[in-house]
Amino acid sequence: MSAFRIFRIAASGLTAERLRMDTIANNLANANTTRTPEGGPYRRQVPVFAPILDRAVRRGGSPKETFSGGGVQVVGVVSDPSPPRLVYDPQHPDADAEGYVEMPNVHVVKEMVDLITATRAYEANITALNSAKSMAQRALEIGR
Repeated sequence: MSAFRIFRIAASGLTAERLRMDTIANNLANANTTRTPEGGPYRRQVPVFAPILDRAVRRGGSPKETFSGGGVQVVGVVSDPSPPRLVYDPQHPDADAEGYVEMPNVHVVKEMVDLITATRAYEANITALNSAKSMAQRALEIGR
């Protein structure tokens, strides 16, 4: 595996995890938003990732192709389909006739766990990037 391919794979992971952390921050910022321009409470956002597959033809003339990982790409950001939480608060301006308010489907503890996971994955990609950089520098030093 070439050093440039390693850089590309680690960079795609860094980009994906940064988007994941940004999405989590947005979810946490809107954890109490009961009214949005679309109507209703804020809906938790979740990024969707897909692998980038590199196509390679097997050597020896075999027509079969194999695929190897080439990083990750962001497919999009979707709304979590889980229902909103109902909280009894008859004094709230968005309460219904029975006194219940539809709150966002954002659970702060789950978001914090996801944030820790994203942070660790980001750190792992940085470690891989630094290791590849170190190997490339050592390979250049061999030629001296």
